[in-house]
Amino acid sequence: MTLAAALLLIPMCMAGKHFVMPTPQAAKAYPAHDEHSDEGITVGLDPYDMADKAAIFSVRYSDVGFMPIFVVITNDSNQPVSLTEASFQLVTVDRTKILSATEGDIFRRITRPPASGPSSSPLPWPKKKGGVAKDAQDEILNSRFAAQAVEPHSTQCGFMFFDVSDISTPLAGAHFYLNRVLDAKGHELMYFDVPLEKYLSAPTKP
Repeated sequence: MTLAAALLLIPMCMAGKHFVMPTPQAAKAYPAHDEHSDEGITVGLDPYDMADKAAIFSVRYSDVGFMPIFVVITNDSNQPVSLTEASFQLVTVDRTKILSATEGDIFRRITRPPASGPSSSPLPWPKKKGGVAKDAQDEILNSRFAAQAVEPHSTQCGFMFFDVSDISTPLAGAHFYLNRVLDAKGHELMYFDVPLEKYLSAPTKP
């Protein structure tokens, strides 16, 4: 896919019927971020690891082992960058590599939660037989990070969901890596490395 075509497919931060996307700040405003000042690109993260933050969702993702992380990418340069080949990965302190969950991964986990997980349903509405309720599907589709590119002097945002069902403290010592971001000429930028300790050690907002 050409970069021009990718730009036509950019999904802006959208809001579903029951879900409202948080208004993003510039990526460098988040305590957990990696700024490439020479390239003009910054990646910022805001984990939704606490119940009060996660209340923006109708689906209780923590009940089925997922942690939502709000991903914000700001492009302060004069050229677009492409995310069509990008790789997003959470690497825990013990080097466990976790890819961002697909829509299918999340749907399957909701319909078949881990046997060791909480017995309560993660949904406030009944599941359809053999599937996921339409409202839950819409929330997942509308909340996920799906940008194919970031235009000059703009910001793209969305949530990525990571399977941390077997990890007691997934953020401690973890890093978020973004690879294969391409410039307008198709050249790969230096990879982004965001330490999650920057989020955990940030002062608590009053």
